Amino acid sequence: MSPSEPAKKLTRKDFTSDQDVRWCPGCGDYAILSTMQRTLPEVGADPAKTVFVSGIGCSSRFPYYMNTYGFHSIHGRAPAFATGLKLTNPELDVWVITGDGDGLSIGGNHLMHMLRRNVDVQMILFNNRIYGLTKGQYSPTSLVGLRSPSTPLGSVDMPVTPALLALGAGARFVARSVDTLAKHLGPVFIEAREHRGTSFIEVLQNCPVFHDGAWSHVEHKDQASSTMLMLEHGKPMLFGGDKGLRLRPNSLELEIVTLGEDGITEADVLVHDETSRPMAFLLAGLEPPNFPIALGVILRDPAPSYDSSVVAQVEAAKLKSVGDIDALLRAGHTWTVE
Repeated sequence: MSPSEPAKKLTRKDFTSDQDVRWCPGCGDYAILSTMQRTLPEVGADPAKTVFVSGIGCSSRFPYYMNTYGFHSIHGRAPAFATGLKLTNPELDVWVITGDGDGLSIGGNHLMHMLRRNVDVQMILFNNRIYGLTKGQYSPTSLVGLRSPSTPLGSVDMPVTPALLALGAGARFVARSVDTLAKHLGPVFIEAREHRGTSFIEVLQNCPVFHDGAWSHVEHKDQASSTMLMLEHGKPMLFGGDKGLRLRPNSLELEIVTLGEDGITEADVLVHDETSRPMAFLLAGLEPPNFPIALGVILRDPAPSYDSSVVAQVEAAKLKSVGDIDALLRAGHTWTVE
């Protein structure tokens, strides 16, 4: 293409590989994949500079289906591979694909350190509250009482809340969406990509074979308006038509109020501030039946990314005089073996 020719406008087809998509019929992974393939051309992403890195699990087949570079790595270690990629070539647009098992169990340590370091990658955690690839064992996000092949009498483990874990690890961007809400999920992907540093996105996702309806208490069309709190920076936190959130008087706890009752108006409802970490912790832990689940950007708190700091440090070192490797090896504490 000559300099005078306009750049080709890419479409979903340009980000779709020639591989047959092999997930179970009805799996939420299809919807997430479709949204990603539609979103990347919208933001002008370049397939030649885009990389998807995954670990092990149903979600980790994702790189095969994207017509970009990809790396299907080992169980739980996708964050480590992604960190190496970003440090080696900071120009790459790196996405980490993981699940509640791969990312929060064997990969929990790697996930935590990527978040605290603030490596400039997007991490999408598919949360279906079950191990799907290995046939339905309970996962770190499974609820107490879940009966599965590994917990036939019901799980007694307290579940992990991914967004809370991310916040506790020092994440600077935390968001949440739902697999089938394409009009919501796509913009969340875009905002995550625009953020410099680690963007953590939890996607509530259904496994129709081993844990069908894991999020039915959130997604059911007849009750979604009252179980989903769509967050928007600078806007009051309203849901269900006439419900809102506010801090309980003389407390640091949230409570639900109804507009029009006891003189409550929209002015009494909390306004979402995505830069507030304390508020993010309160919102990340909400879930029906007592509260709606918070969707959208829960926290956005920019800070220099790990990779940019490392690159700056290396460049600063290069400005010094060229070293002598032989002198370096013989410097400091040395001894002679006879």
